[in-house]
Amino acid sequence: MADVIDMANDVAEENLRAAIARQAYRPTGPSALWCEDCEEVIPEARRMAAPGCECCTSCQEIREIRRK
Repeated sequence: MADVIDMANDVAEENLRAAIARQAYRPTGPSALWCEDCEEVIPEARRMAAPGCECCTSCQEIREIRRK
């Protein structure tokens, strides 16, 4: 039983490390005005909520799905 718990703890720790790493390397510079993928205007609310964003929310979702 302890082995299963140890494995679960290892997985949780790795997930936490990955989440921290993603946040640590997030761009924080100015956001793009135009989406790099679809070339539509990125709404101001998106640019304020996600500093350094390069694309609109729809295209960002597509990028994240492709990474999986």
